Amino acid sequence: MRALLRVYDNTNFMEFGMRSQNNSKKFIIKLLAATLICLLLIAFVVFLFDPFYHYHKPWFGLKAVLSDKEYQCVGSLKNFDYDTLLVGSSVMENNDNSWYDSAYGVKSIKAIRSYGATADLCYLMDVAFKGHDIRYVFYNIDPSSLYGETKTTFESTGCPMYLYDDNPFNDTPYLFNKDVLLEKIPYEVANSFVGDYDENLSYNWAKWKSFGASDALGLYFRSPEIKDMLPSDSFDDALEGNIDLLTSEIEAHPDTQFIFFYPPYSMLWWDMTFREGETEAILHCEEEMSKTLLKYDNVKLFCFQSERDVVTNLDNYMDTIHFSPEINHLMLEHMISGEYEVTMDGVEGVIADVRAFSDEVQRDHMPYYEENELLNYAYEDD
Repeated sequence: MRALLRVYDNTNFMEFGMRSQNNSKKFIIKLLAATLICLLLIAFVVFLFDPFYHYHKPWFGLKAVLSDKEYQCVGSLKNFDYDTLLVGSSVMENNDNSWYDSAYGVKSIKAIRSYGATADLCYLMDVAFKGHDIRYVFYNIDPSSLYGETKTTFESTGCPMYLYDDNPFNDTPYLFNKDVLLEKIPYEVANSFVGDYDENLSYNWAKWKSFGASDALGLYFRSPEIKDMLPSDSFDDALEGNIDLLTSEIEAHPDTQFIFFYPPYSMLWWDMTFREGETEAILHCEEEMSKTLLKYDNVKLFCFQSERDVVTNLDNYMDTIHFSPEINHLMLEHMISGEYEVTMDGVEGVIADVRAFSDEVQRDHMPYYEENELLNYAYEDD
């Protein structure tokens, strides 16, 4: 009898163990299935709303809420409808796209890179040209871009490269991203249906900044010494590479009208370049770039660097280079009217005028700020 009871007990224990094991397997399977369904649902929601426009343009009546250029610029260039590019650095961001749309009868989009490096901007243009017929390119040339690196800087500066390539298998950081799900999508929805978000003000930062002489002077730290002027050909190696990058774009797209322009940095920037001994080298870069660009029939060029009423009025600026949207609009008005246009015959005269303006800054303008102790100085111990 005892033996039978032991057998019975062992049998019950084995049956209980098997049931427990089966229940555990079922639980794990259900858990995995529920997890998979949740993940697929999350990915599906991100795909549908797609706040970085990696897969498609806005759906469901959503607006194109463009505020994170490193995350959204490439996707919008791939998937939006447009025929004109506004290309440049942060000084290009405060343009209202509708200004260009109305003036030229186009549909424009911004291709922006904060640093304004030529290689980066050419990369963005290539993305746009790949899927669109481009009528106009309005291209802001920052002087530093003429002698900057000739390779792209997206990866080295930490940009999300999974949004830049065409590989769908590395999109998991986007599809399963808490910030995208809980912050970016709600932000997109809120700006689309609540308030008065204007799609033409993509990447615009001006409303969060203040402009004025005190702001500009407060953010300028002047070198206490004046360095020897660099030889004019100091940046020629990099300049040649950047010229090649831009001319390659122009030659590859002969049916596109390229309109290049040098923006009006403040006189504080010209003071800085003078004290760093870079003025002549920068002007040489501009002259060589300008002469090369103007060889092409599909190129126009404008120079606003010595527009004295703008550049000497520090109330137009928030720092040495960033100006208010009113200056962006003023440049467009000049381009429409043909003012400040540079021709091949006039390149040397324009550069001479910019050089004369740089001299005026030192002779006629900066002494006032020196005498009234309105300048901050950048000492090594600071």
